[in-house]
Formats: sequence, C-alpha cells, structure tokens
Amino acid sequence: MRTIRVSACLASTLAAFTMAGAASAQTAGEWPALNGDASGRRHSPLTKMNRDNVAGLTEAWHFKAGAGVIKGTPVMVNGILYFTVPDQVWAVEAATGKELWHINRPSRGDRIANRGVAVYKNKVYFGAPDAFLICLKADTGEKLWEVAMADVNFGYYMSMPPLVVKDKLIVGISGDAGDVTGFLKCVDPDTGKVLWTWTSVPKWGEPGSETWPNEEALRHGGGTTWVQGSYDPELNLVYWGTGNPHPVLNGRERAGSNLYTCSIVALNADTGKLVWYFQPSPHDTTDRDATESVVLIDGVFHGKPRRMLAQASRNGLFFLLDRVTGEHLLTSEFGPQNWSLGLNRRGEPMPNPNKDPSPDGTLFRSTGTNWWVPSYSPATGLFYVNANLGVWSLTYLTNGAVQDGLPDHQGGRESPLSPGDAALLALDYQTGAVRWKLGYGNPAGILTTASGLLFTSNSGYLVALDERNGDTLWKRNAGGPATNAPITFEVEGRQFVVMAVRDTVYAFGTK
Repeated sequence: MRTIRVSACLASTLAAFTMAGAASAQTAGEWPALNGDASGRRHSPLTKMNRDNVAGLTEAWHFKAGAGVIKGTPVMVNGILYFTVPDQVWAVEAATGKELWHINRPSRGDRIANRGVAVYKNKVYFGAPDAFLICLKADTGEKLWEVAMADVNFGYYMSMPPLVVKDKLIVGISGDAGDVTGFLKCVDPDTGKVLWTWTSVPKWGEPGSETWPNEEALRHGGGTTWVQGSYDPELNLVYWGTGNPHPVLNGRERAGSNLYTCSIVALNADTGKLVWYFQPSPHDTTDRDATESVVLIDGVFHGKPRRMLAQASRNGLFFLLDRVTGEHLLTSEFGPQNWSLGLNRRGEPMPNPNKDPSPDGTLFRSTGTNWWVPSYSPATGLFYVNANLGVWSLTYLTNGAVQDGLPDHQGGRESPLSPGDAALLALDYQTGAVRWKLGYGNPAGILTTASGLLFTSNSGYLVALDERNGDTLWKRNAGGPATNAPITFEVEGRQFVVMAVRDTVYAFGTK
C-alpha cells in the first residue's frame, strides 16, 4: 500500500480542515443515523473493539423479530436501538436486546425493503410502503403524525429514512414503475409540512430539459432518489444520487443525456436550489443508475487539501469530485465493463451506442454495486465497497406493453448469462486503484472503525477484517449472511457490533 507523505505544515492544515469539513462523527458512542453521521462514511471513532481483542467477540444478545427480512441499518440513540421491516418498527434496549415497544402499521405498496429510521430530538421517523412519512415518539412508539410524500397509486413508495439536516428532514422517494419522477422534499420535523421540493426531471423549458428530445419524453420521468444522501454543514450542501430515466432500457425514445437522472446533485439545504451536478451515467440504457451512497472525504489530493465526494457507482466506475464545485477529479474502473467509450470534457463517461439494447439482443458486460452501503476509513485512505464484477448479459428492446395497469418503465429486458464475481474491494481514493480484493459470496453493507477493523459478511459468515489488508480476524456463523449493514456503538462501558440475519438482530460485544 502506498504511503502519502505531507509536510508538517500541510498536515496541520489538513487536520484543522478535516475537523471543520463533513458532518461530525458519532457522539458519546452512539450510532444516531443510517450511516453513523451525515458524511456517509460509515466509520466509527470507537476503539475498545480492536485487532488485539476482536477474536474474542461473543454474542451479547439476539432479538428475533419474526417478521420479514431486516435489510435496514439500525440506529442507536440514548441507549435504545431502533430497527425496521416494511410497516414495522422495533425499539429495544441496546445493552440487552429487551423489547421496549413495537408498532405495526399495515399499508399497501411495494415491500422490497425498509432501510431504517431517522431520529431527531425525541422523535423517530420512517417511510412506509404507501409513501407516507410517519413520526413516532421515541420513548413509546406513539404515532404523532403521518403525511403522504407521494401517491402510492402511481407506484411510489418509501424504503429509506429521511436525512436529518440541521432542524429539517430531507426525504427521498422510491419507485420504479410507470412514469414516476424522483424528487427530494425538505420537511418540518415537527409537523411534516413540506418546505421545498426538488424534482429530478425538469419541466420543459427549465435548465436540463434541453438534454431531452421533447416534452413527451420528459413526462415518462425517472431519477428516483432511492438511497439516503449526505450533507456538509459548513458548505450547507445536501448531496444525493438519482436513478435511471424511463423507459429504462429503451434510449431511442429519449435522445440526450437525460438530466438529472443517473446524476449526483448538490443542493442548497435551505432552498433546494441546484448548485452543481455530475452525471455518472449519461443517457443510461442498461439500468446503471447513480443512487449509490455519496461519501464525503476530507484529505489531500495531488498535494493539497480538498473537500471531496466519492461514489462507487452501479455502472462499475469510481468517481471522485470536488464537493464545493462539482469539479471532476478522478474516474477509474473497479471491474470490467464495456458500456463506456471514455470520458467527456466534464469527466463523465461517454456511453457506447453499440451496447444499447436491441431487438435481437446486445451482449453487454457490467460491473457494479447497489444498495450495499460502502465505508471510508480516514486512517487508511481506502474506500471499501462490495461489488459484483464482470456480469455478462443480453439486453433486448421490447414493445413497451402495459404491466399491472401501469406503463412498462423498462422498455426492454435483461437476460443474465453469467453471475459475475462478488468481491470486497479496497479502493485508494487518490488513484482509484484496487489496493486489495477479497472474493465474497454475498452482498452486504460495510463498517470501519478507528481501531482498524472492517465488519461485513462473507459467504454465510459475519466477519471482522483487518482494514489494511483484508485479513480475517473474526468470523461467526449466524445461520446465514448478513442482510443489512453492521453498526457499532458503546453502552454501559461496552462496545457492541450489531448485524441482522434475515429476521434476527445479533449483537456481539467485547468482554
């Protein structure tokens, strides 16, 4: 692994800069948000669990929810752990796993997953399959209010928690059917009142609409804001990734780059106004969206301190941007793909039109990641991501028939020919190079800690690795692979790491 040396003066500058940059880390050993804090790094400052003692981790408790698969990341605040499945929320004691309360709010809508809750002051917020945002009292689970964020009848639903930004909530939306258009809403946490809305697909005549052929193409929408974004409090910018345009595979109906789908956007947190954008997948025709986590990095790049943003995208490329201006700093492949011909003047990929879906089928090779959240460690300068490498598929155009009463949002079909190779990658953000790689049997989220540990899941095992080289330091067979992302916290003087396997939450602790 390459070591980066900086002068004492530069190191001092960088230390002060880093502390002032992205949203602060956990407070008092808690895990208060989906990714630990608003930076998206999923990196904990806790060190009681370390390379010397992690081999002795033992199960402290487990909680069997008995309902659905737990895909969401738990949140721990004030000694209480909150976790979800669609329509349901549990609160348990973080030290013991004892249930404190449980709510079940049946609804209609897509139940693909629920990614967790947000906690603000004494309230808990979660999104439901019917696209309602629900507010609960944190200590009792009593419902305080619920407000519809979108219409479930059009195929909208909610699968992720809002992002807490100052005294507001930023709410994204899920949905991949019909002609739904993605958006972000800023919501008052006390009332649910919408304060501003930013829409992923512009109206005809607005900036960005010139990247679509006509008004009719814009009406088909896209750009769903599936995965929680990040926030820089000093810049007061919210960063978010958006999904693919519609129809997903039939690009013939929507010539152009199709902004602001498959994009990373920076918005003013107070107004929702677009400050800058970068498009990882212009004119996407292979469902390689840009909704993966956007991770804020403060560090040195080419010899000077930078505020940066990184994403390992579903299209198989790793991007590093200046998060102040959106300037492109680096693009690298983290696995084989054949959809891009190179980069344009903005540093964005140029799609290969010969790899668009066709009536007779197009042979397509891809690498990517998905909702499996990555992690970044400031100690190693490495960005860790679970990915699927080198998948071969045939992609076809179809006639766009109506499905389940809604327009076919795909416009085509993808037929996998090979499953590809699942792997955990450690990427050097300075170069995009893969510093180490570990073959994996299943996707899962990632957690790193200040003591040099990386937690994830491997081929049915829950594992702790040395983040420097991927060496296995601890593993546990809990009856299957992790179905969510791990978290860590400290309570009653003991550090815990928590992961879920199907409908059961497991907590492991130091002695």
